[in-house]
Amino acid sequence: MKINRNSGAEQPNPLPQQPTPVRRAPKAAPTRQETYDDPEPDDEENAEEERPRRRFPFGCLIVLLMLALVAFGGYKVYQFYGEVDGSGNLGKEQTVSIQKGASLTDVSAALKEDGIIEYDWLFKLYARYSGNAGALQYGKFTLRSGMSYNDIITTLSEVQRRKTVDITIPEGTTAVGVAKIFVNAGLVPDVDTFLNCANGTDGSDFSQYDFWNNIPDNGRLMKCEGYLYPDTYNVFADEDVYYYVDTLYAEFADKTSQLATELADKGVTLDDVVILASFIQEEAGIAAEDAKVSACFHNRMESTDPQWSSHRLESNASSHFMYDTENNYLWNSPTAEYYGWPAAGAIPEDVLNKYDTYRVSGLPAGPLSNPGFDCLNAALNPDQQFIDEGYYFFVTGNPSGDYPGQFFYARTDAEHEANCVKAGWR
Repeated sequence: MKINRNSGAEQPNPLPQQPTPVRRAPKAAPTRQETYDDPEPDDEENAEEERPRRRFPFGCLIVLLMLALVAFGGYKVYQFYGEVDGSGNLGKEQTVSIQKGASLTDVSAALKEDGIIEYDWLFKLYARYSGNAGALQYGKFTLRSGMSYNDIITTLSEVQRRKTVDITIPEGTTAVGVAKIFVNAGLVPDVDTFLNCANGTDGSDFSQYDFWNNIPDNGRLMKCEGYLYPDTYNVFADEDVYYYVDTLYAEFADKTSQLATELADKGVTLDDVVILASFIQEEAGIAAEDAKVSACFHNRMESTDPQWSSHRLESNASSHFMYDTENNYLWNSPTAEYYGWPAAGAIPEDVLNKYDTYRVSGLPAGPLSNPGFDCLNAALNPDQQFIDEGYYFFVTGNPSGDYPGQFFYARTDAEHEANCVKAGWR
């Protein structure tokens, strides 16, 4: 029987077959594209573009600024503390004058001006909130820069033992009269000493005051006349003549500073106002009448009326001495006595040509007394109604008549003559 080898018989394992590798088509070489107008940047430039940009550290700047401010603030605080507590490096002794009635602001300003302190506002705050402001005294004190605030306040709180004197200068007092007041009080040795200082003829300099620099050199009798402000003063009894004159000039400068704006607006000089005010003071010197008398003077000097074409002031205060009751600058005042002119005909012709208001057109060479503030203000601000209505004349009632001291005003010669009769002068 034949055996069929393919029939169910177990066959030997065939050799393993190796997988047939799959052939892949080679990749085509990339095609280079030629460009001419936009060349690619090189590697270094690409690297810089890809690198992140460094930002300015604004946060650090703010921190630095804050630290600088803190440091500066700390430095200023250190300075302020050193000012309050004293530097320990004391300067030379200085005399600081504190005026009677001076405020804490005035005291602080004086200390700064004299170089005792640097910060006047700081001293004011310290004195106020330490509760010592009310203890400060007036007078002259010896202080040194570098002192502590407590030491300064202690010194300023000491009551001064220097003797003081009250000096009263009435409104309308002449310069010679003012000098006599100081002589009689025992403060200056004689009239000449006072006047030489006040006029600057002894070398005294008051150029710290604008008014002094603007007084014209026009041959007037005295430079000081009109500027020695009338008031009541409390002064030290052991000072020199310069101190007394300066006290009066300082007060004049302070009071007339109120008129500065009006003077500028109206285009008039302070000297012209002082001159006219001195005549108003002599002719009126009463608050209710000052502006009316001023209006009459203004009309005489500014009128277009042919009668007043010469624009003369025509005041008896420095011209015609007719009655014993008149206070005439050239005939019967302390000034006349000082110059030796009380006798008739004794006044030099050149003086009359400068001061005789019946000769001079406009204002005379200088004031004839020291007017008060009301008259200064009236000279600058005459009564407008009297200006408009054309008043030129005034007369006061005879002391022995029916209307002693009463003022009568007129627009015409005829009205004025009738007023003179009524006033008891005719």
